[in-house]
Amino acid sequence: MADSHTLQTELLRLFRRHDVELEVDEDWLVTDGDFPALRAHWQDGTDAAPGRLDIEVVISEERHIEESVAGRGRGETGMRDALKAFEQHVLHVLLAACWYVTDDRRIQLQSWELGVRSWDVFVGPFTVSRDDIAAPEGLLPALQEALRNQSLSGQLHWIRLFHRRADDGAVTAEALLDNEPWPGGDRLLSQLNWPSGAGYSARCFIALDIRDY
Repeated sequence: MADSHTLQTELLRLFRRHDVELEVDEDWLVTDGDFPALRAHWQDGTDAAPGRLDIEVVISEERHIEESVAGRGRGETGMRDALKAFEQHVLHVLLAACWYVTDDRRIQLQSWELGVRSWDVFVGPFTVSRDDIAAPEGLLPALQEALRNQSLSGQLHWIRLFHRRADDGAVTAEALLDNEPWPGGDRLLSQLNWPSGAGYSARCFIALDIRDY
């Protein structure tokens, strides 16, 4: 079983490798004694399901980002597998949006005009479980258009998109905006021309912040 101390130590090392120094404060890892702060919890899997790493990043007293990634294996093996997935798919968006450490080799950087505001957009890798399946055409322009119909407050926002086509062809899709169900994102996912192959899942994590002139 992977204990919480091991998980904290691995997270400290992970962030340090990406030029962010965090400090331990009981269950939390904090930035110079303040926000952003994060904590994580690893839940072992079962014979039928992978384990799960839950990450919570607190950016202010009222707002926190929640993200979960799966890990194959039990104990530290599963935890390290989940941390690897977290680093590949989520971490670099969080680093750019919350700690202002940007690596344009790992994420797409865009500038969008939404309403009267200009936004810096940090797009994480579009991750598909099969190598022969690609992202649907027009995903980001469609996302931008969907956000035009959304009343966004002038602060950081984050989006998680998930699409899964089971072996029998059944589709599961979910769009979250600031941790909450987002009907506009659900419509976006349903309107995209997804590959017809079965037995794959796809996800993407994105953050938007007001452009700082």
